[in-house]
Amino acid sequence: MKQRSTTPVSHKQATKVALVVMAAVVAGAGIFQTAGTVFARDYEAEIKAKQQEANNYNSQAARLGEMAATLEEELNRLTAQVNALQSQIIESQNKIDSLKEEIKNNEAAINRNRKTMGQILSDMYVDDQISPLEMLASSENIGDFIDKQEQRSSLQGSLNDKIKEIKRLQKKLQDNKAAVERTLKDQETQKAQMAAKQAEQAKLVNDTKNDQAAYSSLASQRNGEIAKLREQQAAENLRSLPRGSVPSGTPGGGGYPGVWANAPLDAYVDPWGLYTRQCVSYVAWKVHSTGRYVPHFGGAGNANQWPSTTSRHGIPNGSTPRAGAAAVMMGGSYGHVMYVESVNGDGTITVSDYNLGWDGLYRNYKRSSSGLVYIYF
Repeated sequence: MKQRSTTPVSHKQATKVALVVMAAVVAGAGIFQTAGTVFARDYEAEIKAKQQEANNYNSQAARLGEMAATLEEELNRLTAQVNALQSQIIESQNKIDSLKEEIKNNEAAINRNRKTMGQILSDMYVDDQISPLEMLASSENIGDFIDKQEQRSSLQGSLNDKIKEIKRLQKKLQDNKAAVERTLKDQETQKAQMAAKQAEQAKLVNDTKNDQAAYSSLASQRNGEIAKLREQQAAENLRSLPRGSVPSGTPGGGGYPGVWANAPLDAYVDPWGLYTRQCVSYVAWKVHSTGRYVPHFGGAGNANQWPSTTSRHGIPNGSTPRAGAAAVMMGGSYGHVMYVESVNGDGTITVSDYNLGWDGLYRNYKRSSSGLVYIYF
């Protein structure tokens, strides 16, 4: 039965997983019979056990989610290192290419200077075939002869020095090239090792996320099983009502404030964040009218949310009926909540509520005390 809060509950289809096949918790149709005595099925115990499993699975999923995030940070760090090494490799390769070009240019310069020196040496050889007296005779004067001799000697020395300098530079370039090649080799080795670590880390991240998804799927499966148990519990709760039917309702009964009781269904939101003339609003008001604390439900006030919502405020709950407690039927999309007026000696309780028949009316009746969650404000 629909019991609205300020935020209706969304419905999601339970995700099916094939990782774990769970044995049935309860055999048969939900009624246990021993030595002729029939016991009602304890839905709350079953639900509590499945909820504990779901909580454990969610806890594992959350832990794996945190682990996956940490592993992903490490993967990002490794990826950044691999990218940095790749940038260094490109830089080293560019240096090698530049040095190769310089070496090539120097080799060309050496060849050009060697050709020049060869020509000079050839000319000098020709000159050397002429005796000093003939050279002196062919010169205009003694000074011209001396200048020619000095020029030949200076040019030869200059060319020798030039070739030596180019060769020295060439050796330096070759040494630099060899050093950069060694650096490049080291960088490529480091990159290969880092890439291997990166691949291992990526696999670990993927495996962890898969495990997280598996646990989340198991939790979803348990929640689906809980929803089915709630539906079965709701059906049994309705069967436990007098004569198997909904009692007649009374407009504006139970002392519920007239401004709410006489207004259309859901016309207002009460001080606890609940829609008026709904079961939740009536019971919240009823508990509050006895001087006890009722928290604001903050969008989590559907009847079947009450046990968990009130628990967060330190309000206990259990399966033992008590006068003054809120009695919650957990089944259905929204559940239903009643105020326990009294606990009777025949296993029944007398309750009051609103909107049991989807009509916004007040009711006061007896019903079975079993299969309910009691909240002890």
